[in-house]
Amino acid sequence: MTPQIETGVVKFDDNQAGYIDLGTGKIRLEKEEPAEWAVEIARKELRETPENVEKAIAELKELLQQQKHLYVPLDDDYMKMFLRPCHFYPEGALKRLVNFYHMKLKYKDSCEDILPASLKHVFAEGILTLFPKRDQHGRRILCLEAGKKWKPSKVPLNDIFKGIQLTVMGAMAEPTSQICGAVVIIDMEGLPLSHITQFTPGFAIMLLDYVQECICLRLKGVHVPFIKEKLRKRIFFHGKDFNSLAKHIDRSCLPAKYGGNMECELPPGPALGDFFDCYRKDFEMANSFGFTKDYVYKK
Repeated sequence: MTPQIETGVVKFDDNQAGYIDLGTGKIRLEKEEPAEWAVEIARKELRETPENVEKAIAELKELLQQQKHLYVPLDDDYMKMFLRPCHFYPEGALKRLVNFYHMKLKYKDSCEDILPASLKHVFAEGILTLFPKRDQHGRRILCLEAGKKWKPSKVPLNDIFKGIQLTVMGAMAEPTSQICGAVVIIDMEGLPLSHITQFTPGFAIMLLDYVQECICLRLKGVHVPFIKEKLRKRIFFHGKDFNSLAKHIDRSCLPAKYGGNMECELPPGPALGDFFDCYRKDFEMANSFGFTKDYVYKK
């Protein structure tokens, strides 16, 4: 009798890096250098040439050293994480970086302590899911099921937002995701009217601030009123028929419920929480960066 191989659980590779084994696929943090096809995208779309990279990194480090109250690493990999979404323009990267850490001060309750251990319940409920395959353009795919699956008594809206931030921070550490970005699928099927009251004007303002001014990942493909034109062009409504998603994301990257034919299963929610917890030290380190306690934020 052939022994069954356990799938849908966290395992560790030879370097003791955690990943979710899905049988015919896996989810892992891809921290290695990007493949040649991604390098070519970076060159064409992000101005990523050796000359531009060297110059931009040096200038951004100099700009950051002038920020006396901002504590962040100054290694080249960290600089690239903010320079890539800003096409290697140092001033733009500095603005995005400062906005990113201002979030922790502006929305303290929603943006502090973004740690896997405190957010396992979000993933356990299956509300947030990372697809095992990137799309045909190399983009990470994040799915938010905020309809009938969502029980606000178990997972407050604020915790969903923290879970999104955690997932984005994980993608930010991946060079390929820095280059290609991410797409988000928001599944609102079966959303009760009672849940809509959770979306207060204050929350909407915070979310727009995060997406438009602070997120340090190329959001390539999500519709909210009063958003900037650049983002509005990247948001698509599909109604109840998710087959139209295939016009934007290849079917091989989508599960059957969204009109796809992806061969491997989606990761179980608890496994995704455990997966992120494998990198708890990285998230704890990231959580320690930001403005010093003596810094006074001026609105």
